[in-house]
Amino acid sequence: MEEFVVLVNPDDVVLGLMEKQQAHVNGLLHRAFSVFLFNAKGEMLLQKRASGKYHSPNQWTNAVCSHPRIGETYLAGAQRRLKEELGIEAELSEKFNFIYKADVGGGLWEHELDHVFVGNYESDFNLNKEEVEEVRFISPEDLDKEISENPEHFTEWFKIILEEYKHHF
Repeated sequence: MEEFVVLVNPDDVVLGLMEKQQAHVNGLLHRAFSVFLFNAKGEMLLQKRASGKYHSPNQWTNAVCSHPRIGETYLAGAQRRLKEELGIEAELSEKFNFIYKADVGGGLWEHELDHVFVGNYESDFNLNKEEVEEVRFISPEDLDKEISENPEHFTEWFKIILEEYKHHF
């Protein structure tokens, strides 16, 4: 099934729809969301992208990142993808949004108006193995150390969003 992203201008005015991979080839600005989940110890949940993903396979990233569908709110999209990827439900709150552009290799670009959500989660996962290889929680200090020592193990957009996240908290 073809997936489409919602193309927007910097003010989030809808310009149209485009097939997802084509939007990534063209580097066109589109709607996206990112979810950061934490446990009671303040550790962040990371997911390792499945090996079959068409870009950034086997790289670590935040709990969920994806695109809302046309007519779907950013929050509803984030909650949908929590269920589809991790098999969970969590209460989320939006913290900020910003625009970024990242070269993800293979001639593909993420150029997104990204709404960032935060939540807490303490239970089991039911991973969709087509999307997620594995998950783990990590302390902020260990995450910073891993990214500085092995930046290639993490998605380009996650490194950008994480730095933006740090500026807001």
